[in-house]
Amino acid sequence: MATQVGARDMGRLSDVFLEEISRMPGGDKIMACQQCGTCSGSCPTAYAMDYTPRQIIGWLRAGELEKVLNSNTMWMCASCYSCTVRCPAGIKVTDAMYELKRLAIKYGFTPRGVTGNTLATVFQKNVDKYGRSPEMELLARYYLSTNPFGMLKMAGLGLKLFRNKRISLAPEKIRGRDEIQKMLQYVREKGEW
Repeated sequence: MATQVGARDMGRLSDVFLEEISRMPGGDKIMACQQCGTCSGSCPTAYAMDYTPRQIIGWLRAGELEKVLNSNTMWMCASCYSCTVRCPAGIKVTDAMYELKRLAIKYGFTPRGVTGNTLATVFQKNVDKYGRSPEMELLARYYLSTNPFGMLKMAGLGLKLFRNKRISLAPEKIRGRDEIQKMLQYVREKGEW
């Protein structure tokens, strides 16, 4: 992790993370998790996770934040909502994963070898700037930040997508971007971001 935190501070942060997730709409249901594993069994990317969503929820509730933050699980979430739809306790697992990512970035926790946090940060900056995330700029910024040679491997696919007009070189800005900027500024001022 990028930030070194003592055991006492980690305990306090663990409480903060759990409280923040509990404050999300429906977030209080996380305490009703039965550890049945339906979320993990429903997850199409569970095979690539070092720990299952069920384990992450269990560790979060048990105050084991360091295990949660050192995991790649939240960064591997495909946002398909299968876990949320199938959860018998009605836990919004996908939303909890998003909140964990947001809090990890906010508090400066970056697990070694995991680049999902870089992708999330680049994506957010693009949305702030354009109102959407242009694929070419997203990929260029991501690869330049993580593995510049990785771009070379993707060049063939990129050219094919460009030829078929699936991606463009110039970023498009959406209408109403000023209104989005005002909303984002309001949320940031309220400390909800």
